[in-house]
Amino acid sequence: MKYRTLLAAALLVLTGTLVANAQNGEMSPYSKYGYGLLTDNASSAQRAMGGVGYAMNNGRQINVMNPASYAMCDSLTFLWDLGLGFTNLHSKEGDTKAKAFGGGLDYITMQFPISKRVGGSFGLVPYSSVGYAFGSELSSGSELRQGDGGINQLYAGVAYRPFDFVSVGANFSYWFGSCTNDAYVYTSGGSTTLFERMIDVRDWNVQLGFQLTKTFAKKHRATLGVTYTPQKSLHGNVLAIKYDATSDTKTDTISHSGLGGDFSTPHSIGVGLGYVFDDRLTAEVDVTWQNWAKAKFRDEANFDQNVFRNRTKIAAGLQYVPKLRGNYLQRINYRVGGHYTDDYITVRGNNVREYGVSVGFGLPSNFSKTMVNLSFEYKSRKSAPVNFIKEDYFNITIGVNFNEMWFWKNKIR
Repeated sequence: MKYRTLLAAALLVLTGTLVANAQNGEMSPYSKYGYGLLTDNASSAQRAMGGVGYAMNNGRQINVMNPASYAMCDSLTFLWDLGLGFTNLHSKEGDTKAKAFGGGLDYITMQFPISKRVGGSFGLVPYSSVGYAFGSELSSGSELRQGDGGINQLYAGVAYRPFDFVSVGANFSYWFGSCTNDAYVYTSGGSTTLFERMIDVRDWNVQLGFQLTKTFAKKHRATLGVTYTPQKSLHGNVLAIKYDATSDTKTDTISHSGLGGDFSTPHSIGVGLGYVFDDRLTAEVDVTWQNWAKAKFRDEANFDQNVFRNRTKIAAGLQYVPKLRGNYLQRINYRVGGHYTDDYITVRGNNVREYGVSVGFGLPSNFSKTMVNLSFEYKSRKSAPVNFIKEDYFNITIGVNFNEMWFWKNKIR
């Protein structure tokens, strides 16, 4: 019991740290558009499989991508999943090359049983991330653009399994965070002007999930997973200010208003088809579609040309365990996957596209059901048909999945 108490206390401390520093940031000039780059709620294990998850429901991994999966939680088990991410970015614009490194605490989630057919989950995961810094020459000086922040989701979810083969669920999320974009203009005369726009979000949202599972020929299982998130008008504040950065004084408030009616997120639909053989081989294909073309995003004083387009993501992944009760190497979860994303942001009329491949391992503990999940991703992002900046990412995500039997009662003899 002492170990469990210490573990819970440590995770609560980490949760508080994540709330204070959740926006560890992207490192991409493309993240200055819209709400930044989206994350899709994938855990370390799911990222190793290309970011799939709509049809996952094995009960041993927390799957925030589809809340219907919580109903498969073992009746004796608490799950905690803590993720750390590290990124090495190589970018190229014409003949100019750059490197950047980043990382930090990424997500923390928990899953627990409520009754035999009801499971719950709560945690903190990122929705979007903003982080960039780049400069350019002007006719009478120079310009520096930089930004940081993002939107986070503090969620609570519940799922119900009315039949052995059907489960439904919902995530209720509190969204919070700020997307800050700064433009510094340095003149040849020595003066510096700062134009700053900050979008501060404080709102709620809901995601619905459904899973249908069919078992056949004893060792074969197929699952269809579907999620839906309705279009949502965001609440909060947007502030655009002009500063004289030389004297650090505000010279003009360009705009200060609420977000309601002018900023929104789109209808989002996710569909996944998964197949499991003998609990050792897992395969899944996912498709995500988001109706960003009809989402609202008011530009402040022409900070950006924010024209959105519908976002589509296709992902596929495999997981293989040689033997469930073999030696250590045979009990490792071996994972591989890939994805392609036609993103929602545009740059001067050009689409932004991304593809990536990944591999990973689920390393079991010899002393408990806890598993360490490692994922290694390569991602490439660029605009098309005109390629302004090409970015190559090498990501490492470490996820520690604590599996504790908190409800187990030892018999008194």
